[in-house]
Amino acid sequence: MNPLDFVYETRPSRVVFRPGAARTAPAEEARHLGLRRLLVLSGERGAGTARTVADSLGDACAGLHTGARMHVPVEVADRGVAAAGAAGADGCVAVGGGSAIGLGKAIALRTGLPLIAVPSTYAGSEMTPVWGLTEHGVKRTGRDPVVLPRSVVYDPELTLALPVPLSVTSGINALAHAVEALYAPDGSPLVALMAEEGVRALAGALPEIAAAPDAVPARSRALYGAWLCGACLGATTMGLHHKLCHVLGGTFGLPHAETHTVVLPYALAFNAPAVPEAAASVARALGVDDAPAALRSLAGRLGAPHSLAELGLKEADLAVAATQVAGEPYANPRPVTFDDALSVLRAAYEGGPAR
Repeated sequence: MNPLDFVYETRPSRVVFRPGAARTAPAEEARHLGLRRLLVLSGERGAGTARTVADSLGDACAGLHTGARMHVPVEVADRGVAAAGAAGADGCVAVGGGSAIGLGKAIALRTGLPLIAVPSTYAGSEMTPVWGLTEHGVKRTGRDPVVLPRSVVYDPELTLALPVPLSVTSGINALAHAVEALYAPDGSPLVALMAEEGVRALAGALPEIAAAPDAVPARSRALYGAWLCGACLGATTMGLHHKLCHVLGGTFGLPHAETHTVVLPYALAFNAPAVPEAAASVARALGVDDAPAALRSLAGRLGAPHSLAELGLKEADLAVAATQVAGEPYANPRPVTFDDALSVLRAAYEGGPAR
């Protein structure tokens, strides 16, 4: 791709980034958007934090719905839409990780209600117009500007409650967004700058978080990196890595962040020969020569899962997953046959060297 021949579309979202912002900014952003009845969304695990945000909204809170679930099953989306209707909501505030924000997006997709996101993980979903729904064991994704949060409130203090193992896998999940953006067919020099900086920020912050989980400066840098990585995903087309993870999550129920963490080195190793400049950018951000090996080593040093087998995938599932991955068209710098998909999946299943 000629680096001076590209299209870059900015996304109309507003960001508030400061420690303690979750206590005041959601109400301020609601007023800025002219919203008066907001349904607060979360999963059960994040209900305490969501309740704090709901209380901060005062009379603008129309209720709290804690039904978010991983991969957004359609029945969960249906209940969320019904809850928003019953509350007479004119907008939603999603508090939590990708599951809560994914539910908010599903509601926005169905109803057009504006969404405010208050992320408490490093998923990066809050910066994208990408939605996902799982039905009958198949995860569908799409893009629609209506699901992009109108305001995003980044409060590093919210991530203090994120356990170190989940901080690590959530952060590497965000890294995957930037890595794929570096070789996406619709990339640009601006996206490349954000991607490399996002990888550098997260890869530097995660070991500090593992060593000192209560360090707000490290949490801030990780959240900043996740913002950049999410913005990269929002501006580009997903490839093999995300397709693999969507199949593994939607069909086999594997945990989202952990799956991204395991798959990333192997998907990059497969694509690297076709995109040496992208692989070099990742390596430069990590301060290494071999990006796939370094990503696997980073996850291993920080105690993250290292194989799909460890996440519960069965060997018999590999061929089923490979058939799905190879059977649908999607952008990728290398063609992906059934045998290719099976080879990458088997490497990730076994958890050996990424090459």
